[in-house]
Amino acid sequence: MALERNANGTMRTAVVLVQCPDQKGLVSKISTFWYGRGFNIVDCQQHVDVGEGRFFMRLKLDLEERVWPLPEEIEFQRLADDLGLAWSSHASLEPARVAILVSRAPHCLYDLLVRQREGELPCEIPLIISNHSILSSVAAQFGIPFHHLPVAAETKPEQERRVQALLQEKRIDLIVLARYMQILSPDFASEHARQIINIHHGFLPAFQGSNAYQRAYERGVKMIGATAHYVTADLDEGPIIEQDVERVTHEHSPTELSRMGHDIERVVLARAVKAHLEHRVIVSGRRTIVFSAGA
Repeated sequence: MALERNANGTMRTAVVLVQCPDQKGLVSKISTFWYGRGFNIVDCQQHVDVGEGRFFMRLKLDLEERVWPLPEEIEFQRLADDLGLAWSSHASLEPARVAILVSRAPHCLYDLLVRQREGELPCEIPLIISNHSILSSVAAQFGIPFHHLPVAAETKPEQERRVQALLQEKRIDLIVLARYMQILSPDFASEHARQIINIHHGFLPAFQGSNAYQRAYERGVKMIGATAHYVTADLDEGPIIEQDVERVTHEHSPTELSRMGHDIERVVLARAVKAHLEHRVIVSGRRTIVFSAGA
């Protein structure tokens, strides 16, 4: 029998993410539960944090023609109660809906749009929001609605309300700050907990703000990098999803440092967004467990 497929031709799958105190037999009990109910387990990854004594698991199931949500989840909750599992499930039936917030720098925005168009990022991008109008032509090039919402200190609450209204109207699942140079309010960050990904250069906290690469050059840095993380009410303190670095020397000018840094930012942000969209990230306190890109 041919397997059921989504409209885009991909297999209909669901991901189950689990974390709990470590104990014997978890892999067997969890996988046996789903196998015993006729599910084909497409991929299974697990990790034990020995220091914390915690167990993490990502299970990918072939849904075939099954309905969603799965009736079997009621039974699984009983098992979860017995074992002390915290868990969530996510189906691939419809692409996630992603909003991109951006200011003036186009490099991360372009990269995300190209990757989405080429099918690397499994999502839809129904809108782009910016506090400047300069990148409206980029949105037009990709046929995506662009919303210019200027912001100043005295208008920030109203601007955020307008942003929130757009996010709700478009049923947004994930917000990506593609070099959006505004600090989100604690209320905004809390309302979208684990649904906002930010990218910044790896110089924090020593080189915050603008002209970071110039100041890094003046200090003679030997390594540059970038960090993608979930946004929390504490500025740049959210759980880290992805990072990368590149060594540099005194021969690199500030312009070259900036170019190299932008390349790293593109890659790091794309990796983080892809991991989130593929449900490969489990947040545990202030850290993340990011499973490898498997099946």
